[in-house]
Amino acid sequence: MKIRVATYNIHKGMSYRSHPRVHALKQAIAAFEADLIFLQEVQGQHDRIAARYGEERHGHRHWPQGSQHEFFAGESHQSVYGLNAQYDHGHHGNALLTRWPIQKWTNTDISDHAYEARGILHSIVETPKGIVHCYVIHLGLFERSRVRQVDALIDAVNLSAPNNEPVIIAGDFNDWRNTLSAKLRKALGVVEVFDEIGSGSSLGDLVRTLARKKAAIRPARTFPAALPFFRLDRIYVRGFKVESAEVLHGQLWAKLSDHAPIVATLKL
Repeated sequence: MKIRVATYNIHKGMSYRSHPRVHALKQAIAAFEADLIFLQEVQGQHDRIAARYGEERHGHRHWPQGSQHEFFAGESHQSVYGLNAQYDHGHHGNALLTRWPIQKWTNTDISDHAYEARGILHSIVETPKGIVHCYVIHLGLFERSRVRQVDALIDAVNLSAPNNEPVIIAGDFNDWRNTLSAKLRKALGVVEVFDEIGSGSSLGDLVRTLARKKAAIRPARTFPAALPFFRLDRIYVRGFKVESAEVLHGQLWAKLSDHAPIVATLKL
């Protein structure tokens, strides 16, 4: 069974000049044609922006009436939202969009200090071939915080997805120096989707794979979207074969968010 997965930090649905991009983002997210979509910086509520852009003008609303995750899910997907940061005029967090039913979900607070609210959104998704554990993550800006948050993630996965059950962990790791991947691989038995790209059965493929494994394995560049340089966004999997993975970048994506999305095709 093939599963198409995407992860995307949507920058709260706003451009750098604070103009709404939610309608263009909805079209872009639909273009992923993904079964599971892991979203970060999703606005569950923003009263100030809703008041400014929510009125209907010329038959069109620049800001949805409901929450962003429900707006992006539309009729094709279910959605679940984990509130992380709350303020006087609203809140934002992580979200999962899925074509399949959600059996159960939890949102765990892993905030490391008062200035950054972070969480792990865990959903058990019922695919036609069995359950898959999905974890949406957005780690902190400070390295020491990220180390502690990854420890919390490892504990959460070991507790909630025992016996090597299929796992997808995706999101914005802010791990630009790539110091956390080895720890996740060792503790959870996961691989990052770009670890296995280029592997195959031919002799040439084998030589390239061995050469890649001797070198430092690095995730893809996803930030900034206009000219990706930093390796911030990841998709880690367990129990899947990675068939393809790509970063979507270019002029279109640079207008939508400061991060470029990753889309991968997995075989369960």
